[in-house]
Amino acid sequence: MKYLCIIVVLIFTSCKKDVKKENIKVIENSRVEYLPYYNDDSFTPHWLTPNTKEERAFHKIPDFSLQNQLGETVTQSTFDNKIYITDFFFTTCPGICPKMTGNMAKIQEEFKNDQDVLLLSHSVMPSTDSVSVLNAYATNNNVIANKWHLVTGDRQQIYDLGRDHYFVESDLGEIKSIDDFLHTENFLLIDKNKHIRGIYNGLNRASIAQLIIDIKALKIEG
Repeated sequence: MKYLCIIVVLIFTSCKKDVKKENIKVIENSRVEYLPYYNDDSFTPHWLTPNTKEERAFHKIPDFSLQNQLGETVTQSTFDNKIYITDFFFTTCPGICPKMTGNMAKIQEEFKNDQDVLLLSHSVMPSTDSVSVLNAYATNNNVIANKWHLVTGDRQQIYDLGRDHYFVESDLGEIKSIDDFLHTENFLLIDKNKHIRGIYNGLNRASIAQLIIDIKALKIEG
């Protein structure tokens, strides 16, 4: 009985102890010294040293000419010496696009005063997403003009950019035509030299957090 009482006291005492709470540490720096480079839809990382001959010859996003929500012409020169994040959407999308737009808005908020960082969203339904439609969508989603470009234009050009240069949609060996709809939740991170430096799930909170960290890493890289 004596030993039973001791056990009961020990159990009671241990139950009264407060559970130690541990703070979750958020890692602010990138995972690696340099972000990798990508040149096809397999997104196999290539570890290049910036500002080398090999890096300068690596895959780059080609020039384009599209119109933004203000009716302004947007080309690669718009993004000269800029880091930018790009995606593909359409204004009447009821599924993934609203959440993607919300996450792009979070990135905009994080870097709204940073002139080195821009955002670029391509409409995959340019026949219906006119300049005026994009302008209304921009207003409804608090898009900052000349910070976040919502663009429309030639469908062939937009689809070629998405599939053949940004590689946002893996075709798994299937040949797709202009008539096959382009739809993807991926965000791409493009550096100041037009290289792809990261791909992220635009619907995933952790992926967006990593994207923000990687943008800051690119800024340090220069």
